[in-house]
Amino acid sequence: MQVELQSSEGLVRRLAIEVPANEIDVEVERRIKDMSRRVRMDGFRPGKAPMAVVRQRYLGQVRDEVVGEVMGRSYQAAIVEQKLRPAGNPSIESVAGEPGQNLSFVAAVEVYPEFEIGDLSALAVEVIEADVTDADVADMLETLREQNAGWQTVERAAKTGDRVTVNFTGRIDGEVFEGGSGTGMQVVLGEGRMLADFEKGLADIAAGEPERVFAVAFPDEYPVENLKGKTAEFTVEATEVEEKTLPALDDEFAKRFGSDSLDALKTDVRKNMERELKQAKKRMIKDAVLTAVADSLTFDIPKALVEEEAVAMRDGFVRQQMPDADPSKLDAGLFKDQAEKRVKMGLIIMEIVRAADLQVDEAQLEEFIADIASAYDEPEEVVAAYKGDREMMGNARTVVLEQQTVDYVLGKAKVTPKPMTFKAVMNPQG
Repeated sequence: MQVELQSSEGLVRRLAIEVPANEIDVEVERRIKDMSRRVRMDGFRPGKAPMAVVRQRYLGQVRDEVVGEVMGRSYQAAIVEQKLRPAGNPSIESVAGEPGQNLSFVAAVEVYPEFEIGDLSALAVEVIEADVTDADVADMLETLREQNAGWQTVERAAKTGDRVTVNFTGRIDGEVFEGGSGTGMQVVLGEGRMLADFEKGLADIAAGEPERVFAVAFPDEYPVENLKGKTAEFTVEATEVEEKTLPALDDEFAKRFGSDSLDALKTDVRKNMERELKQAKKRMIKDAVLTAVADSLTFDIPKALVEEEAVAMRDGFVRQQMPDADPSKLDAGLFKDQAEKRVKMGLIIMEIVRAADLQVDEAQLEEFIADIASAYDEPEEVVAAYKGDREMMGNARTVVLEQQTVDYVLGKAKVTPKPMTFKAVMNPQG
């Protein structure tokens, strides 16, 4: 076999490979002979068909199979010989080789980029510092009360925060439009879930008062095509007004969440918040560290890896947000920028691990699994499940090694603290 590494640009490498005709022809002949001893053909007893007949019928099929296998083996041998690190599957750009002639083909493949991390001590990284305060715990308890609120009918006009039950009919140019009518619809005033004009029209409404008539303008970007930019007239009748009632913050309330007392609930809530904060801080610090390293480096990123990551992100998004939808209907290109960032960070982690010769710290691995297990009622079972599952342990090792990479960079970079509140860390977009 002869291999020539042809000139290329970027990360694409082209391998011109030539395989002696004999290597293919001998194998084709061997398989034809073997087939003649087994093949069943009309008019002949099993294994008794003449070689010439077998060859005539099956030669093309057998040769295609052999050529495919030889190309695969030759390509693998060529990348070893040329010391290439493919970042994806090759594309075959040309194939030539009739029976009796050498087989030649060109395989184009992207390779992993070669780069050096550089001087990490020159990097400046901000590290988040945040704690769960008593006020944060109090806010979380109020959130739990809101989530478990009840509703009580009141005999007064509605105000912000009340829930109003209405019957309504909407008309455009005097005609009732599809989806514009309903009975028993509940609207919480101030939540902003309805069009602004509709909610404004319900201000101070009371059950039993005469029907109200008011105009509602549909915005130009409204998702229903025949309503975009239109103005409708709604006739609305309120049948009930309710005010929100919050449960008392006491031991009975705590028991709804499996805690024996209010003090126990506060302890449990703080513990959960601290666990969530720890994980959120880790994610944000990891992103800050790897972004700082990535911004200091310029290198080509394999398109094959970006496309693969974009598809994986697209599929994951669809599974979470639209579980019944077909992922292929959503353009994976929408995730390209995020995918490129992820791939670049992944390549950086791989290079730091290689250059620093990092190995998974078994103590950190045990701590990582224990942290995950602590969120469950039976932590011992979770730990056992991890240790009994090769894939779960493999994923855990990857996460721990990535954290060790982050810690390695932090140990060399110029680190400054960045104070943040619990809310700011948990809701960075808020």
